Amino acid sequence: MEIRPLNIADVKLVIPQIHRDARGFFSETYSRRDFGTAGIATEFVQDNHSLSAEVGTLRGLHFQAPPRAQGKLVRVTRGSIFDVAVDIRVGSPTFGQHVNAIVSAENWRQIWIPAGFAHGYCTLEPDTEVIYKVTDYYAPDCDRGLKWDDAALGIRWPIDPDKARLSDKDRRQPALKELAPAFVFGT
Repeated sequence: MEIRPLNIADVKLVIPQIHRDARGFFSETYSRRDFGTAGIATEFVQDNHSLSAEVGTLRGLHFQAPPRAQGKLVRVTRGSIFDVAVDIRVGSPTFGQHVNAIVSAENWRQIWIPAGFAHGYCTLEPDTEVIYKVTDYYAPDCDRGLKWDDAALGIRWPIDPDKARLSDKDRRQPALKELAPAFVFGT
């Protein structure tokens, strides 16, 4: 398993090995040892699985505030996504900046998003299935979000904004300048 930093070093691209033969394939998609070696000491407590039927389904940008903050390990088992993580740690040298990656069933890559980042994705294929591990349980009272199309973030989503399929909740999220601070860099 290869684990390498993206342009914001705390967010990592995880590239599991895949072994194929006439029967199909085998892949180790998570290893606590490999994550520890890469400096990611974490414990997952829950797996989530979503299906997005249509291209252009946009989920995010979401995060859980302390004391129930979550790190996420995201992978795609069918289809593909444009995956985004935004640094929302006040005082961080990359505060308000984002990284993105294409994560797909075909490229078999994953992305590690630590606590302190808002996360979202846009589906690039129909019937896309996303599975992600999280480091804390869902806590509705800590559930927060960030406006997906906030111009201050500079995210170039691969969809016409008027055609994005969003939940009502995601349409009402605050812009970065309106977001109550939830994370402080270095703590």
